[in-house]
Amino acid sequence: MKPTPIIQRFVIACLFLSGAGQAASADDRPNIVWISCEDISPNLGCYGDPHAITPNLDRLAAEGVRFDRAFTTAGVCAVVRSSIISGMYPPAIGSQHMRSRIILPPGVRPFPELMRAAGYFTTNRDKTDYQFEPTPAIWDRQGKAHQDWRERPDPDQPFFSVINFTVSHESQVRHGEKRHAEVINEIGEANRHDPIECADTMPDYMPNTPAARKNWAWYHDNITLMDKMAGEVLDRLEQDGLADNTLVFFWSDHGMGLPRGKRWIYDTGTLVPVIARWPDHLDAGGRRPDLVTLMDLVPTTLRAAGVEVPDYMHGRTLFTADQSDDVSKEPPYIFLHRDRMDEVYELQRGARDRRWKYIRNYHPDRPYSQRLDYMDEMPMMQDWRRLNAAGRLSGGQANWFQLPKPIEELYDTEKDPWELNNLAELPQYADRLARMRLATERWQTRIGDTGMIPEAVLMEEMKPGGKKPRTLPPEIEFTDGKVHLRSPTEGGSLVYRIRTGDQWSGWRLYVGPFDAPAVPLQAMACRAGLRDSKLSDWRPTDR
Repeated sequence: MKPTPIIQRFVIACLFLSGAGQAASADDRPNIVWISCEDISPNLGCYGDPHAITPNLDRLAAEGVRFDRAFTTAGVCAVVRSSIISGMYPPAIGSQHMRSRIILPPGVRPFPELMRAAGYFTTNRDKTDYQFEPTPAIWDRQGKAHQDWRERPDPDQPFFSVINFTVSHESQVRHGEKRHAEVINEIGEANRHDPIECADTMPDYMPNTPAARKNWAWYHDNITLMDKMAGEVLDRLEQDGLADNTLVFFWSDHGMGLPRGKRWIYDTGTLVPVIARWPDHLDAGGRRPDLVTLMDLVPTTLRAAGVEVPDYMHGRTLFTADQSDDVSKEPPYIFLHRDRMDEVYELQRGARDRRWKYIRNYHPDRPYSQRLDYMDEMPMMQDWRRLNAAGRLSGGQANWFQLPKPIEELYDTEKDPWELNNLAELPQYADRLARMRLATERWQTRIGDTGMIPEAVLMEEMKPGGKKPRTLPPEIEFTDGKVHLRSPTEGGSLVYRIRTGDQWSGWRLYVGPFDAPAVPLQAMACRAGLRDSKLSDWRPTDR
């Protein structure tokens, strides 16, 4: 399928070189594990939260590096995960609207496929949520029914394993007394968070009601359980004798799953914990104050694995094995965006440096507090609306319901961490406002911000008539004793499987011609966002 006119105008695609990075030997390359969780801000002990009970992640930080200014590009899971799997800002590829289903440009590949092509055993447990369906080219193992790196066929093969925990998700903060009793049983009664004692760290904009305090305490309980699960992963690495040669990243997919956190580009929605441990390569107990986004995990991981980083990626390399001088420099700003969330349309763009936050509201005619069914299930949100209707809010708690909202916002996050005192209209900040506005507009131009295109138009360009195109079947050739595969679809990846007796092997990623087997094989073409092709068959008699 050829790229559509809008994608041609807004996205610069880079051709994929299959097998890039294969020059490095398995002995030279570390194993890499990503531990991700959902919907938490840096409410861990190692980040100074006085109520956190997170001994495992605190230990990981003590053995590695803690990033103090790590951000997501948006405030919601699937949109952020699309930026991670592609290494690109979502508005550059059209994945900025929550629960859309996009087609990646032909030159952009989900980055684990690059790892797999370079000889890594790739596994994911088990969340995908990339704004497109995963293809069989991405993972050697996907889902819940596998043992991560323990299933690699060769114990010397390096692996890249992603393990996702959902216990801290927004929905689990309001999951009911019966389920929360199970959480307390798992973490122990002594580790239960008292709503009254925890209330002193609630954000200033939250309503201080019994229901809100309970949500805040349960949020912390869930983090304690997530920490226990993360500890079990770290223990497995130790048990398998792999910890010393494994780069571990821990991260959250966006900020706290509570009102004015999740979905928004304030720090409560985008500032996240990120911890990295790599024995003999990263100093233990380190702290990084520089600006980081989760997109930076991608080139850092690729570089650690000896894989060439595609030019189209927007992230930077945070460190290398030898801390060489070619580690990417910190940018002056990272950029943020908010677009449609479920049934609610919003449009914001923003910039963040180490201290200052700029936000442009393209819909000042719509209040921040637009009703959103899923968000409004949170008891804290229901109390907030009730108190507003009764006229009992003031200051930062009332800001959420103002109409119109300001066209521009500017915050000093050192003095105003909850971003409640908008400085955009004060003349003494006019120069800073202008600089950050210009930087944001230049970023939008540079990436080709598809958020400026109506979503219906963008989707029609990707899927004319609402129909998802299908990759064409691969062509199979037999030459000089080897099987050659080719995809007629631009940007298509190729996988194949071999039949032994009555069983088919798992899908293998095609990276180049291979010796013809003495048994039948099937090949398939796939591309992220398209339907997989029909199967092409080959038999030894086809030689």
